[in-house]
Amino acid sequence: MYKLLFDLVFKKMDPEKAHHLAFFWIRLAASVPGLRQLVKLVLAPQDRALRTTALGLDLPGPFGLGAGFDKNGVGIDGLSMLGFDFVEIGTITGEPQPGNPEPRLFRLVEDRALINRMGFNNQGSERVAARLAARAHTSNTPVIGINIGKTKLVEEADATADYVKSAERLAQYADYLVVNVSSPNTPGLRNLQTVSTLGPLLWDVRQAADRATSHHVPLLVKIAPDLADEDIDEIADMALHLGLDGIIATNTTIGRDGLKESAERVEEIGMGGLSGAPLKQRSLEVLKRLRARTEGRLTLIAVGGIETADDAWDRIVHGADLVQGYSAFIYEGPFWMRRMHKGLSAHLRRSGFRTIAEAVGSAK
Repeated sequence: MYKLLFDLVFKKMDPEKAHHLAFFWIRLAASVPGLRQLVKLVLAPQDRALRTTALGLDLPGPFGLGAGFDKNGVGIDGLSMLGFDFVEIGTITGEPQPGNPEPRLFRLVEDRALINRMGFNNQGSERVAARLAARAHTSNTPVIGINIGKTKLVEEADATADYVKSAERLAQYADYLVVNVSSPNTPGLRNLQTVSTLGPLLWDVRQAADRATSHHVPLLVKIAPDLADEDIDEIADMALHLGLDGIIATNTTIGRDGLKESAERVEEIGMGGLSGAPLKQRSLEVLKRLRARTEGRLTLIAVGGIETADDAWDRIVHGADLVQGYSAFIYEGPFWMRRMHKGLSAHLRRSGFRTIAEAVGSAK
């Protein structure tokens, strides 16, 4: 049914407008008394065997929604209603910004992919913090990750202060905090991935989060798939040295190899980060490298090209403690998490492992 709706309606709409429309209906359904519970019962049946612990957090399952869908933390309850085991909001910057000019989001339907150059459009950390404060005592709140990035107008030399400002405002509302230095859509951002720059930045963000909270908020860094293998190793070593809690692998890619979409169409779309199925292989390679380098001493969250329970299970057995999706949600619709949970439950039963945690890194 969703495929028909996608083909007849969403596919013909501007992708960003379609996103806003679909997200409006999700939020509306979650706001109706009783309807949220009913929808969750239908779309998000939970198998207790999938419960897992990562980053010191007790989660109903290992699969969450990646950053980018809910940039401002306005639809957390609705997304949880659809069955995501945790929700990562953002990317949120120190100051509000409109992002890049439209159009800035494009579908590659045959590739089951997206290209975006959104440019961290968001309401800024102060406003998002106020929104999260208002819901701080909401019952049954899902696990929330908060992804922070650099304000576009802030110079590279002042990037750390911008991240610190967001961390001070948002850390107290985060179940985990993510430093995003890997989006290709903010000029100079990926330069912050060099270890000599990234190490001090992460240290200062860690100190800021500790000042803002009375408890330890797990801190992770999100890296690009386009890094050279040696750079991935260096970041892994640095994360261990700093006592970072984990790494998210990976963000979108600037690569365009192996696409089914015509070269003319891809050139017409222009710059932006590619996500979805074409990212699957490289994202898995980065995960394997991180797992080998860190030997289970860091929490690894895998994202990039995960469409099915088979994909998710493949990431888990190759070292992912948790997995995330986003682009496939656009193509699969609201029943996606129901299928994902059922598939992961089946994999777990067949594996002989009692828990997801036991399966992590079990591939030989």
